[in-house]
Amino acid sequence: MKQSFTYYITLAVIKLKGLKRKFSQDPIDYDVIRIDDVCHPTGKFFKKYITNSFRILNSSITEVKYNRNTDKLLLFIHGGAFISGPGQHHWDTVKTLAKETGYTIWMCNYPKAPEYKISEISQNIDAIYKVALGYYQPNKIICIGDSVGGTLITAMVQRLIAKNESVPNKLVLVSPVMDASFSNSEIDKIDLIDPMLSKKGLLSAKKMCAGNYDLKEPIISPIYGSFDGFPETVIYVAEKDITYPDQILAYKKIQKANVDIKLIEGKNMPHIWPFLPIMKEAQIALNQIIENLNQSYIPFKMTDFKSKKD
Repeated sequence: MKQSFTYYITLAVIKLKGLKRKFSQDPIDYDVIRIDDVCHPTGKFFKKYITNSFRILNSSITEVKYNRNTDKLLLFIHGGAFISGPGQHHWDTVKTLAKETGYTIWMCNYPKAPEYKISEISQNIDAIYKVALGYYQPNKIICIGDSVGGTLITAMVQRLIAKNESVPNKLVLVSPVMDASFSNSEIDKIDLIDPMLSKKGLLSAKKMCAGNYDLKEPIISPIYGSFDGFPETVIYVAEKDITYPDQILAYKKIQKANVDIKLIEGKNMPHIWPFLPIMKEAQIALNQIIENLNQSYIPFKMTDFKSKKD
């Protein structure tokens, strides 16, 4: 099936913004990347439905509650290569998810590298989840994250299981970065066709974040950790994304751990495609995420998406 017209518009916008060029620098210029950060969303929707803003350690939490009577929480851990975010596309996604699901949403703006390292960032993510458990039952909490947001969620669950603590009900991982070392030889081939990211810049960002940790430590590269005992997990991956090869390896490892896992592959899609605005394919994927959150999973029947179940 051919890609939509809006797919090509999206690729043109990505090229116009120079994202590939920005992510091809070493050291990566995090100040330039942060220009597009949106820490405080505007508009009537957020003015009406942001019900609380508070801090947990060095993280800023924005609570969005469209349904005031809900007992369910969606922890949204945004991406941004550990050095930036959230962006406008994250807030647009939060708005859609809030309106279309019955969840309260916590947008978690955690501290970034290079000012903070992965140990401090991880402490913040753990603290956010611990506070959430004070208000919601673990079986009422779902974690969703894109790119390194998926990294942080996955590593957090590994730590929870290691400590025999309660895990969230479900994980939704959108283009998660599973290996910060980018040592997979398949990445170099995809780097040539990835319209958004480059290994050079991402590796620079990961080194800024790692601190005293090796890039293959599970705290920053969860593919090297255990997936035993994981909750239901849904992973969205993209064929034109340098993080794709490691996601496939992680998916197979999670399968071997007998986890209830689904893999959704976007043909010819770029990094974090379900969260990209305008694109028809993104809207379809986001609608599927909404269906999943609403406990009525409907698999794709389109030929340009491939859904795998264990």
